[in-house]
Amino acid sequence: MRVLVAPDKFAGTLTAGEAAEAIAAGWARHAPDDVLDQAPMADGGPGFLDVLHQALGGELLAVTVRGPFGEPTPAGVLRVGERAYIESAQGCGLHLTGGRTEARAEHASSYGVGQLVAAAVESGASEIVVGLGGSGSTDGGAGVLAALGATADRPLDDGAAGLEGITTVDLAAARRAVEGVRIIAASDVDSPLTGLFGAAKTFGPQKGIPEERLPAVDALLEAFAEATDRRTSLEPGAGAAGGVGYALLVLGGERRPGIDLVVEAVDLPARARAADLVITGEGSFDFSSRAGKVPFGVAQVAAEAIRPCVALAGRVDVGAREMRALGIEAAHSLVDHVGLERALGAPADSLADLAERVARSWSR
Repeated sequence: MRVLVAPDKFAGTLTAGEAAEAIAAGWARHAPDDVLDQAPMADGGPGFLDVLHQALGGELLAVTVRGPFGEPTPAGVLRVGERAYIESAQGCGLHLTGGRTEARAEHASSYGVGQLVAAAVESGASEIVVGLGGSGSTDGGAGVLAALGATADRPLDDGAAGLEGITTVDLAAARRAVEGVRIIAASDVDSPLTGLFGAAKTFGPQKGIPEERLPAVDALLEAFAEATDRRTSLEPGAGAAGGVGYALLVLGGERRPGIDLVVEAVDLPARARAADLVITGEGSFDFSSRAGKVPFGVAQVAAEAIRPCVALAGRVDVGAREMRALGIEAAHSLVDHVGLERALGAPADSLADLAERVARSWSR
């Protein structure tokens, strides 16, 4: 039997590559003669660059940028031909903030992402793909614009807090910095920059912004949008990565679902057609997985190839009806199989054990 293994990361425990290896190892214990094709996936968030580097090769350029609070942070730019790939989480990722940091959350900046864009331009790329997701900042992308030369009557590199009282922003230098370069914002997020479903109110709490401060932070982003480009702030994807999506759109960028870019890069449709079964997975499989996440994207590819798709996840929080609406034949929970403590303490071994169990049902 030919099995395509195409999981996302299991956030906080396994990278996509490690998850694919664990699934393949467990499956092989029950069905050693099956042919296992590993295709680690990403949707634009953490792991985006690693997955693309593994699939496409290319040259990985080492860069040091400013982290969310100004600290030197190692990052990279992947050059493949004329195209450069960068991962916003490497410049302003939540993992760089120490998790929930209520005392400093409003000062987290996306400046390092702008530095990565500048490094990609300096490398000679004619097209830059920016993976969006997993950010720890909610500054509307002000830091990105500042790193590229934008100026304002308030500091643009001090997170949302720095935008208090902003009235004017000059984007001329930032636009010149990326002139002639095509920018693609790779994101699964449809949120606008502001409002009830905007960057602050939707994602602010997970970045440490207290509930009572969400309206105030949203108002700061509203003021920033009024000073730059109000219409663009309402576009789908402007709220991605705390507003980094907005900065890229203001600079003339376009948005594409990150999962679509990765599906193309790893040639997943052809690999699915060559398989008898497709396996995907992620840390938490729930109905939000439909919003451009890896399992839904992989399931769509499997459906087009007329192949069944099975999900292995840390948690499964959807019922059978919702699961099939996502195109998944069956979903198996790591926590249900081995318990929460072992799932977190020995994630690779636990995932391999679950894959071995699933192989008993699916392998011929």
